[in-house]
Amino acid sequence: MLITVSAVAVLGVAPRGFPGQSAASAPDGVSRLVAKMALDEKLSFVQGRWDDPRQREIGESGYIPGVARLGIPPLRMSDGPAGTRAAPSSTAMPVPVALASSFDDRLAREYGRVLGRDGRARGMDAVLAPMVNTIRVPYAGRNFESYSEDPLVNSRMVGQEVRGIQDEGLIATTKHFAANNQETDRQTINANVGEQALHEVELPGFEAAVKAGTGSVMCSYNKVNGTHSCSNDTLLTSILREQWGFSGWVMSDWSGTRATTDILRGLDQDMPGPPIGPDYFGAPLKAAIQDGSIPVTALDRSVTRILGVMERFGLLRCASPKGPVPGCSLPARPRFDTKASNAVAQRVAEDGAVLLRNKGDALPLTRGAARDIALIGTPAVAPVIGGKGSSQVNPTTVTAPREEIVKRAGHGAEVSYHPGVDTIGTVIPGSALSGGAIDHTGDDALTGRLFDQTRTLTAPEDGDYLLSVRSTLSDRSLTVDGKEVAGGHSYRADALTSTSARVHLKAGKHEIGVKVDGYHDDAKLQVQLTWTPPQTARADLAAAVSAAKKARTAVVFVYNEQTEGADRGTLVLPHEQDALVSAVAKANRNTIVVLNTGGPVTMPWLNSVKSVLEMYYPGQMGGTATARLLFGDAVPGGRLTQTFPLDDAHTIVSGMPRRYPGVDGQQDYSEGVFVGHRWYDQQKMKTLFPFGYGLTYTTFSYSDLKVTPRPEGLSVSFRIKNTGKRAGQEVPQVYLGPSPSPKVRNAEQPIRKLVGYQKVRLGPGESRRVTITVAERQLQYWHGAAEGWVTGTGSRDVWVGSSSRDLPLHRKAAVRR
Repeated sequence: MLITVSAVAVLGVAPRGFPGQSAASAPDGVSRLVAKMALDEKLSFVQGRWDDPRQREIGESGYIPGVARLGIPPLRMSDGPAGTRAAPSSTAMPVPVALASSFDDRLAREYGRVLGRDGRARGMDAVLAPMVNTIRVPYAGRNFESYSEDPLVNSRMVGQEVRGIQDEGLIATTKHFAANNQETDRQTINANVGEQALHEVELPGFEAAVKAGTGSVMCSYNKVNGTHSCSNDTLLTSILREQWGFSGWVMSDWSGTRATTDILRGLDQDMPGPPIGPDYFGAPLKAAIQDGSIPVTALDRSVTRILGVMERFGLLRCASPKGPVPGCSLPARPRFDTKASNAVAQRVAEDGAVLLRNKGDALPLTRGAARDIALIGTPAVAPVIGGKGSSQVNPTTVTAPREEIVKRAGHGAEVSYHPGVDTIGTVIPGSALSGGAIDHTGDDALTGRLFDQTRTLTAPEDGDYLLSVRSTLSDRSLTVDGKEVAGGHSYRADALTSTSARVHLKAGKHEIGVKVDGYHDDAKLQVQLTWTPPQTARADLAAAVSAAKKARTAVVFVYNEQTEGADRGTLVLPHEQDALVSAVAKANRNTIVVLNTGGPVTMPWLNSVKSVLEMYYPGQMGGTATARLLFGDAVPGGRLTQTFPLDDAHTIVSGMPRRYPGVDGQQDYSEGVFVGHRWYDQQKMKTLFPFGYGLTYTTFSYSDLKVTPRPEGLSVSFRIKNTGKRAGQEVPQVYLGPSPSPKVRNAEQPIRKLVGYQKVRLGPGESRRVTITVAERQLQYWHGAAEGWVTGTGSRDVWVGSSSRDLPLHRKAAVRR
């Protein structure tokens, strides 16, 4: 079967009420508004702003002012995607990779509804979410903000989340289009991606978002096949508009616009504009229109697209070419529903948690093991609820694991706490720092925007020192003896966060530079300089080991910090936490490890611990969810959406700098369609944990597989049974082998491709027949724009099981034209 690409073939019917993509096809009301606008008013829609007096008050990331004389309101945008980053606070949700690990489409829609309701309640009109870039490189700093290494999981998650966001009247902005798969050199790197890999791996999630009706798409910083994404006519016009029929508007990533002429190549809105970014779509575009080098019709088209989405969301209800409609009011904003949002946040944290190891059913904790616990690790008391960067959210509340575990263990239980590795530290005293301690917190907070000082630190002994700059909303850097050792950002106005470095110092004097640049001149800026010196580190470790020896159960919390703007340098846990886990496990045979990470880490101690629970960055209800999972009040429902490699030597990019991080500004996607688990299967490489893997507090069996060809694809049915004594959730997965058809002989074909899955909940002993429909698109390969999608016919293998490496059921299926 040969399928050519068209909006109808790809998308079916466009979302009801969605406006056309040009002024000519726009609703009459929108066309009349555009016709009444002056040139400067039109330009105000395509050149974003960052000078709103209310910016700090409501926490917007950018806005457009609207046209008051025509009744067109401002359009305010909030960061995302792990919650709407609006002021004064919002629900800090578990990060999207945790959501995706639930493999639950309905939960993805509920997640989106929280963002939509929160954003609308806080005065926002659009959210810069979801992020649907493929998790290609395990080191990428923003992987936690995305969903999966697999295009099917990406597509299903983003489609439902977009629908959820927009159910509540908030405009979704799907990002970053496209191939924004690393932070290293993200502004300049050129991603060289083959056409088949682009269409089969990176683009399906974006196409699904368009099909779900996303109001906006954000183009990315990087180049794709030689052209910057925001200047890329192939991406923004040929694919997005012509192939997929997208009718919303395209905005740039913040300062991602490259030229005024980008408006001719499919970019509709330059964000955020002056004073933060350069002016491309303001004065330069006006001059280009006035001298005739850019037709005004290009501007009208972009304004029409933006207004068309605003009309769809009811934001033009009071607008008229004759002026504001008398007595009219915009759609009512919902109240901020803390209770409802927290309930969804907690459920996502529980259903997205992945139980990686559970030897001897050490979890859930029961009897004596639940009454005598040593908690170790700073995340137990200072929860790591999210990653860093623009996705950080000012939470409405934060539940800490220690408090929740003490509460759940009950009266008379022994629950101790020791940091083991103190990653917060204490303020460096004046006795060790020239000029006195740097501790501008509370009443001593700074009134100015900038703190920039160099002090002399006297190190008392040779050894490794953890040095941290802690601050509120700001950019910050730390230098030691003239060399920058750490840099980062805080997006929290309500609490101190850290940028840290472990530095080996000789005993004696060292120059320490601390620079913190606040985001607002009129805001109070809090700054601290802390340390954990070697002597303190030794004492902390000894105390943790001693506590572990005395307790029935040791629960060790470990973490990493992933962030926008920087990739990880290694899969190894930072701050010598591996040594901490090993020491505790040696002291206590019943050691449980709780991971707060944004993705895979190495685990040299894996065989010496009883259980490992991956909580990711679990959001503001993470403490409650963690305690409920540890004690069995909730059941881990997650499965891995990304492969956990054995170590740094066994990844898709190991020893291949052209793949990552790139050489001379060029990054080659030479793996083609073999991304994630497909690559590990192709290479026959062992993994620490495979894609789709996850345990729970019961067991399941699979049997009686039947595969039936259908006009719309394949029908795959089988029986699954809960063979344990507890209720549980399973995620049966369907994988498909390659086609022998000559028509696809030149196509790259994975050994096994995920083509379907379903979340199943079963009680003890319960058995159910499950049917999964494999869509026709999953049987197809991309053969270039001239041919489009081609079905891979012939006898094809079908597997069913609980992960990409545990597939007990197998049948052959005849795929016909």
